[in-house]
Amino acid sequence: MIDCLTAGDRQIDLSIPVCMGIINATPDSFSDGAELQRSGTTSFQLDIDKALFRAETMVAEGATFVDVGGESTRPGAATVSEQEELDRVIPLIAAISASLDVCVSIDTSSPVVMKEALDSGAQLINDIRALAIPGAAELLASTKAAVCLMHMQGAPSTMQKTPSYGSVVLEVFDFLKSRVAYSLECGIEQDRLLIDPGFGFGKTVQHNYQLLKNLGYFSQLEIPLLVGLSRKSMIGEVVARPVEQRLAGSIAATTLALASGARIIRTHDVAATMDAIRVNLAYSSAE
Repeated sequence: MIDCLTAGDRQIDLSIPVCMGIINATPDSFSDGAELQRSGTTSFQLDIDKALFRAETMVAEGATFVDVGGESTRPGAATVSEQEELDRVIPLIAAISASLDVCVSIDTSSPVVMKEALDSGAQLINDIRALAIPGAAELLASTKAAVCLMHMQGAPSTMQKTPSYGSVVLEVFDFLKSRVAYSLECGIEQDRLLIDPGFGFGKTVQHNYQLLKNLGYFSQLEIPLLVGLSRKSMIGEVVARPVEQRLAGSIAATTLALASGARIIRTHDVAATMDAIRVNLAYSSAE
């Protein structure tokens, strides 16, 4: 297992789990859409000061990464133009990179957005399509940026209509194995790779919990595991609570993921997630 992630000029220790804070520069994300909209505007315009303050708070709470996204990937979400995505994320990435000591991640599948984000200071590409868009892998191979390869069945607009698997664990594993192999063939070094099983991306609640129960299986790939469980419908369906009341359920799921070897926890709630990581470390080190 790779314990040190190369992300641009950073060497990030993953021998112990770390936290990735989420900043959605979008009007329609499932959990926090429009929270960062500039006051007094009718169409969505990102308030850079609000977003930068959120990033500062996350870093102060212990985040190793801040993940910026300009296109909602919630179930049923529509696509946005590359220019709209660029307008939402590039000023924020530049501002965070200039003022905070944190690894900035860009949540995108577009090679155009990837390049502009990297040029603005991002050091990790978080790609829900696992470098499937032509040109993405070639771009990453020409850089030293890290990349997270995620599994998704279908596309955000349709992925939750009829997700179906023979064996969700084996099929997600085989997909990620093939994308890791493809990335290596394209010239992306192993120490720059992360994998994400894609909780909630083309999966039923049962599929999600089957993956969570079998996360340890993915250690065979010897690539650090990133998981995003925060506030998702797989939590809401079980605890019967709205998005803003899913923290306890999210932390419970996070604890299970940590016990199965997850190394990066992507979350809206950094402080509480860092507490869960600290308790997990204390438990793991006890004799």
